[in-house]
Amino acid sequence: MTDAQRDDARTSQVWTGHASNRFQWLLAAAGAACMALGIELAVTSPYTSGTVPLVMSVVGCIAAGLLVLFGTLAFTHVRVKVDRDGLQVRCGHIGVPRRRIRWEEINDAHLAPVVSPRHWGGWGYRWRPEQGTAVVVRRGPGVVIDLGNGRHFTVTVDDAEGAVQAIRSRLGLLP
Repeated sequence: MTDAQRDDARTSQVWTGHASNRFQWLLAAAGAACMALGIELAVTSPYTSGTVPLVMSVVGCIAAGLLVLFGTLAFTHVRVKVDRDGLQVRCGHIGVPRRRIRWEEINDAHLAPVVSPRHWGGWGYRWRPEQGTAVVVRRGPGVVIDLGNGRHFTVTVDDAEGAVQAIRSRLGLLP
């Protein structure tokens, strides 16, 4: 096999992985319950205290419910794909938020044995000045992508070691 054929084989491979968090579904259920309370108030309230407090209660419950529901559903799981174009991270069932990092932007990748929501300030898409950005859907192993200029992108994913190997192989950092 020639060097060109090896390079073609290395760049045609695709690695995919994912991570999920079932606890987020409980939070989503709490958001749905809050929305249901708002609807229940709107439908069955006897309006004895006036319409303004009722409207405020209904709108508040529905708005809070929507925020919690959709905010948590976006981070019940994450999908990571390493392909010929770079690294792609998609969150939730509709893939939003999404992050695409091209190979030109990546300097290296390494394994983070434990990525914890506590270290990032919670679940979701996070930014910390000293750590960079991250997609954290659960506690556990993750991949840290070195983007250059001291910037990093971290994502929790099952088989994080496989992701690191795929990225480093694409970058030509593995034999």
